[in-house]
Amino acid sequence: MAQTEAHGVRHRKSFLQLKDGKAATLVAGYARQLSHPAYENLVRSESLLRRLVPVLIVLFLAIAGAARWVSLNSQYDQISGSVDAEMHFIAELVHERLLRADLKAIGTSEQIALQNLLADAVPHKYLQHNRQVVLSDTNGLIVATLPYRPELNAKSVSSVLGDVVLLQTFGKRAERQNIKAIDGSEALGVHRILPLPLGGISLVQPLKPTFAAWRKNVSLNVTLFVGTSSILLVILYAYFAQSARAREADGIYSEVHERVDTALTRGGCGLWDWDLSRGQFYWSKSMFELLGLESRDEIVGFMEVSELVNSEDIDLYDLACEVMEEGLTHVEQVFRMRHNDGHWIWIRLKVEISGIGSPQPKLVGIAEDITEQRLQERDAKMNDMRLHDAIENLPEAFVLWDDKKKLVMCNSKYQELHQFTGGIIKPGMSYDAVMSLARTPLVSSQLVRGLDGDEKTRTLEAKLEDGRWLQINERHTQDGGFVSVGTDITSIKLHGAKLMESEKRLMATISDLQHSRQILEEQKQQYSELVEKYSQEKKNAEDAN
Repeated sequence: MAQTEAHGVRHRKSFLQLKDGKAATLVAGYARQLSHPAYENLVRSESLLRRLVPVLIVLFLAIAGAARWVSLNSQYDQISGSVDAEMHFIAELVHERLLRADLKAIGTSEQIALQNLLADAVPHKYLQHNRQVVLSDTNGLIVATLPYRPELNAKSVSSVLGDVVLLQTFGKRAERQNIKAIDGSEALGVHRILPLPLGGISLVQPLKPTFAAWRKNVSLNVTLFVGTSSILLVILYAYFAQSARAREADGIYSEVHERVDTALTRGGCGLWDWDLSRGQFYWSKSMFELLGLESRDEIVGFMEVSELVNSEDIDLYDLACEVMEEGLTHVEQVFRMRHNDGHWIWIRLKVEISGIGSPQPKLVGIAEDITEQRLQERDAKMNDMRLHDAIENLPEAFVLWDDKKKLVMCNSKYQELHQFTGGIIKPGMSYDAVMSLARTPLVSSQLVRGLDGDEKTRTLEAKLEDGRWLQINERHTQDGGFVSVGTDITSIKLHGAKLMESEKRLMATISDLQHSRQILEEQKQQYSELVEKYSQEKKNAEDAN
């Protein structure tokens, strides 16, 4: 809890600083600094890096291989030089010690004495790496060996050591020569000529044990080089694979980003990402289009957004403080923002708070353009007012019920008809509840079918206590409700009654006229008979005359 309060205090301090113009300048500068991240530079240089990395790796492997090769050759030369110097030193040492000995007194037949003399002349530490010292007589026969090998005694030096004629002939001046060792392998040889009765002393150094450590080092270096090369090649392959995946991911990201941005644009929405700790906003392309601004991939400063928001509708600073102090999880606000053309547009902001309790809480969500919806709501209210006024000014009683037989609206004529006083009926009341409060002054009523034969309509005629007549027309609406209109037909009823009385008198007159006509017809018949009788009598009189 204390940590949360500390975060809230720190965030409030940051917003207080943002209220100052200098802090706004710092935020704007910081936003410009973040507008071109290193990733964009990396993306721009990726093509160059993709071509440069294989060259650098091959160049590195070539330099590393050449360096190790030079180093190994240098080691080989050092070992070879060291062995050469050591063999010459041993040869000189043995040569000097044998010269100080009384060789004539010993002779060549005393092999044990010669063997002991040779063992005393050569220190044991100089016999490493299978080094062999051979003492021969003037006939080139081996008389002593060190280390001691009795099977070599009395054998020719040339048969054991290969072609050593050059060494035996020139001795010290022949330096060292490449010869065959006793076991037939490659070796180095040094020879010194001794005075009579001995012929000379030969030192044989096999190359294989001499350079065994160097060969292990070569094998190790080759193994390390091959391993390093393999690892680098694997890394190179992984780099290209990762680069391909990164390009594919960038393509997918761009496609998804384009789809989301297109969807936001088509839906009249914009992405809203507000970093509360830094007072920075990230807007999507569609958000800039909502405000008629030029789209840019930059961080938008707090003061820039505050200048676009209508201060009469919302205060971003107060909203941020409320979020931090009350620990809200989501926010929904409706306010106006100024379009680049100068007019105001209505925005509905729906955001979720992420990172609560962390040093960098954010408000992330969408901002929806509801200007058209607000205009439609305003027009709908105007139309409702006009419709209400029109219904209220109707001379008929009007009432509308929904599909659940609940009151939607009625005019004052309807309330006067049922004697509702004090506004006791409200929209949403059920039909039964309304009728239970009604005091209907009905004397009689009769159902009259509609002239069009529509079963969804019916017509009622009702006589009130005061002598008035109402014609109630009911019609079902498309949503399942029905509307009733009560029309005062008292004058029509009175006029109808008068018409009926006049019709009765007319019918009586017609009946009298018909009776009079019948009498006249009878009188006419009688008159005709008299005329005929008169004519006959006149004729008889004339005949008589």
